[in-house]
Amino acid sequence: MIHAAFLIPLFPLAGFAVLAACGRRLGNPLAGWLATAMVAASFVVTVIVFAGLFESSSHHRSFTQTWWTWFSVDRLHVTASILVDPLSMTMALFVTGVSALIHLYSIGYMEHDGQFPKFFVYMNLFVFSMLILVLGGSFLMTFLGWEGVGVCSYFLISFWFDRPSAASAGKKAMIYNRIGDAGFLLAMFLIFERTGSLQYETVFARLGHVGTGSLTAIALLLFLGAVGKSAQLPLYPWLADAMEGPTPVSALIHAATMVTAGVYLMCRINPILYRAPDAAHVVAIIGGVTAFLGATIACAQRDIKKILAYSTISQLGYMFMAAGVGAYVAAVFLMLTHAFYKALLFLGAGSVIHAMDDEQDTKLMGGLRRIMPITSVTFLIAWLSIGGFPPFSGFWSKGEVLLNAYGFSPLLYALGALTAVLTAYYLGRCYMLVFSGQARWTEARRSGDGHGHGSGGEALHPHDPSWVMTAPLVVLAFCSVFAGFIDLPFHPDLVFLERWLSPVLGDRLFSHHFTASTEILFGVVDGVLAALGIAIAVSLWRTAVNRREVEPAFLQRAWYIDWSYDRLIARGSTLFAGFASAVVETRVIDGAVNGVALIARSAGGALRRAQTGYVRNYALGVMAGLVVLLAYVLSRAFS
Repeated sequence: MIHAAFLIPLFPLAGFAVLAACGRRLGNPLAGWLATAMVAASFVVTVIVFAGLFESSSHHRSFTQTWWTWFSVDRLHVTASILVDPLSMTMALFVTGVSALIHLYSIGYMEHDGQFPKFFVYMNLFVFSMLILVLGGSFLMTFLGWEGVGVCSYFLISFWFDRPSAASAGKKAMIYNRIGDAGFLLAMFLIFERTGSLQYETVFARLGHVGTGSLTAIALLLFLGAVGKSAQLPLYPWLADAMEGPTPVSALIHAATMVTAGVYLMCRINPILYRAPDAAHVVAIIGGVTAFLGATIACAQRDIKKILAYSTISQLGYMFMAAGVGAYVAAVFLMLTHAFYKALLFLGAGSVIHAMDDEQDTKLMGGLRRIMPITSVTFLIAWLSIGGFPPFSGFWSKGEVLLNAYGFSPLLYALGALTAVLTAYYLGRCYMLVFSGQARWTEARRSGDGHGHGSGGEALHPHDPSWVMTAPLVVLAFCSVFAGFIDLPFHPDLVFLERWLSPVLGDRLFSHHFTASTEILFGVVDGVLAALGIAIAVSLWRTAVNRREVEPAFLQRAWYIDWSYDRLIARGSTLFAGFASAVVETRVIDGAVNGVALIARSAGGALRRAQTGYVRNYALGVMAGLVVLLAYVLSRAFS
């Protein structure tokens, strides 16, 4: 069964090829159903391979499946191969499973879009690229998928390219990711120079011959790639603007693909981080600060999708914090549960936007709980889960991160605990503004203050969407409740995920050695933190709409970080480019070239005067030269 692993990425690739060739003929909705079927088939194969791997002994749960030799140049031999092990299969399971649900949801969400087939062409290619990334058997194969999801994100974020904001957001995502990709490339150069290979198994086997300084440099360069891809400080601003794409794209990017790639990479290179503790500390600190920063910004946003975008940035910070302290199981655990409830949040937001005629301002919503019950209940489940309220999945996964953070540094734990309160608060604020209180959208439509496409007096009749959109919500809600049970801390037999990943992590997993009573105490504290954030949100926003005292301008403007980048880097670079064009290019470079030409022309004009065409003049010149030469020889002879 496990040798069928090659089919996992093959199905989405086949879907992409068929849709690229025949998508327009298939039309709407057949193109969507075909794309969904291909990803669902990939999920089924992943389950089969997972089962086959699970039946193997723990010492035989890793194998490389080689397809062909990609290229061979001198000492560099690269094969097109995939690495099937517990980590890659865990990633493949939730990538294919969640992606299949998002594809199904998209059939309903995009049904009126004129570019329906093209949308699913990009979606299938996106899933294929992500699967190559997580299954790749070498750094170069991972990088191939890494670049693939980057290109697909550009296609999908700027899918509605006739909107200037969408076109700009796509370019912004591409530029930020290219900065991180430079770090990944440099890391691969250094890895090959130090180990002579790019295959994961070979590289990890030769780390004992690599110095700590080189390992630290490799880890930090790879982390730079992860910072760009997973939107961490200082390269996070692109992810908020990426909300310009269709909502299913946002769900796919945030929950199942792309932004989780950086966390996966840090877990994959755990042997390198283990030998480069200084680099691991940097990963933990950047993750903790990003988690807090993203949460604070989310507390003051009005756009429902931007609230969720900054939430993703914050949750990814938690994952990097866990990976940085060596708690890789906690990082994967949170990544897994996050995939469910963040996809649920985005798809729920999409249902609201769909019902509100593309309105995204939470201050112009309200009162939707009674008329959109399925969306309301599933969104509530996602809120309680991401907020860490027991017994939802986020309680177990986030609690594991915080417990390991405390074992590493109480200060890091305090930062994470404060972020946990903010997380429960800002999602509670979002829920209250959207689903509770009075229906503000009726008044907004009458006054023409809405931002939707049909705003300006037209009547709205919000309701839950069709079954193709609600079915994924129900499935994801179920997973958001029960996914936490795959790694319960009560008994060694209940930590399934830890035992499953142990062949990949070995003895490099951070162990905090807390007593059972201490772990229970931390669990109680985690529940209290969640309840505190929820209580504050309900008390502040149950009836109120505007509370400027808790929505300061600097949080609405995301700490002015993106603004600073625009003023100092973007506009500064534009001014420098103008100066270089007007002064350096025109006066210095062109001046130097024109000066050389002028000198050559002047010298040629002067020398041309000596070319008279008269033989007597040339004979006179020859005789003059002989006289000078003779005089020189005689002077040397008598000196």
